[in-house]
Amino acid sequence: MSKRHWPFLLGGLLVALLLAGVVSNYASSHPDGLDSSLLKGCTVNADDEITGGSCPAQQAKDHELADSPLADYGVRGIGNDFLSTGLSGVLGVLLTFAFGGGLFWLARRRDPATPVTSATPVTSAAPDTTTASAGPVDDAATPSTGTR
Repeated sequence: MSKRHWPFLLGGLLVALLLAGVVSNYASSHPDGLDSSLLKGCTVNADDEITGGSCPAQQAKDHELADSPLADYGVRGIGNDFLSTGLSGVLGVLLTFAFGGGLFWLARRRDPATPVTSATPVTSAAPDTTTASAGPVDDAATPSTGTR
């Protein structure tokens, strides 16, 4: 990677870290309509707990990773919600950046391997043009350089 790409890359990483670490704390606690569409047909109280009716949200279960360290947009074990949410966002950005950078590093273009030198000289596969031809040169029979 050339040196002129580093400021752009580090600037993007800095913006992502600021958004994940600070701005994420000011996001809505009800971010999309998925939860509200699943609650159609049910009666809910002020804490968004289902108190009656019939809706798809009643079949919802915790997933297998609900006890993981970064579950529910926070870091388990940190009591301060602002710090927990910000830290989980920063950790997520750094893990994603490291994983993506590693994949790009593995997929990068490499210089072709240098040929192994041997004791015998390598002969060229190009035709020998040092000998004189017996007849006149036919332009239609010779390879063209793309211009006439």
